[in-house]
Amino acid sequence: MFAFDLSKPLIGKADIGLEKTVADVFDYVGFHFFDNYPKWALEVIEFEVLQEQPIGVGSRAKQVRIEQGQKVESTFEITEFVPLQKFALESVNQEFREVYTFKENEESDFTRLEISFELLHVDFFMRPFEKLIRVAIEEGLQNSLENILTLLCGHYGGSEPV
Repeated sequence: MFAFDLSKPLIGKADIGLEKTVADVFDYVGFHFFDNYPKWALEVIEFEVLQEQPIGVGSRAKQVRIEQGQKVESTFEITEFVPLQKFALESVNQEFREVYTFKENEESDFTRLEISFELLHVDFFMRPFEKLIRVAIEEGLQNSLENILTLLCGHYGGSEPV
């Protein structure tokens, strides 16, 4: 028996608090994902929407990212789209899945945004490096969230990561 579960995805998560309503955050991150994603995902060097708006389940896009100095091309599709709550995308070859979850504080204009990134298949020889890979994923997610904060709230919008 292997010491590693080869079918188990490798998952990294990060979240941030935004002093905005869930409607504002979902509008920017969800409804306008195809417009704004390349602005906060700075590793994306090419981005092409393959299906017209409005965004929803089945919408597709193609991206080229620089990952550790290498160009990586992928096509992904929106697989879940629940306004003001959650949306998910998955690569068409099922290598990764990314989930955006929105939670509103009903007492104030405050939203917690969480992004999880799942590598759906990790080669056996990479399993010993799971912790390092997860840390790299989570650092990348946190950078994206901080970029969203800056873009959505502005540098001096009075909002700090929480």
